[in-house]
Amino acid sequence: MEKVSISPFHIIGISVRTTNENGQSTKDIPALWEQFMQEQILEKIPNKLDNTVYCMYTDYEKDHTRPYTTLIGCRVSSLDEIPENMTGKTISAAPYHKYTVKGNLQQNIVYNAWLKIWNEDLKRSYTADFEMYDPTKQTPENAEVEIFIAVDPEVK
Repeated sequence: MEKVSISPFHIIGISVRTTNENGQSTKDIPALWEQFMQEQILEKIPNKLDNTVYCMYTDYEKDHTRPYTTLIGCRVSSLDEIPENMTGKTISAAPYHKYTVKGNLQQNIVYNAWLKIWNEDLKRSYTADFEMYDPTKQTPENAEVEIFIAVDPEVK
């Protein structure tokens, strides 16, 4: 884990409202990924800065045990042009804890990392957390994914 500061940026993509209760997110989020791939959403995002894919978790009702919004998309230069059936969100400037996971995506490396994060004693701000999927580091068997967790600015 590494402490980093993030400058604000925008993401446009597709989203779903979900919850970790009763394993609902383990159905909703893979379905959202499938839609993202099948409908080639990456190619339809306007003002895209690059092909890095972000999976953002935001609009938390309270914390990770309550409903939240998941958005899969790309970083964009502005939110001026959001296509119908897509969502635009801004990740605000904030301190984050950055985790890097490596391995086979088919072996749930990202989900397993989240299980560990949920059990850590982090002073999370529950504003916006996200994963970064750099296309240069994405072979299914040997992927590298960065996970950013927003933390309380008062935490040193």
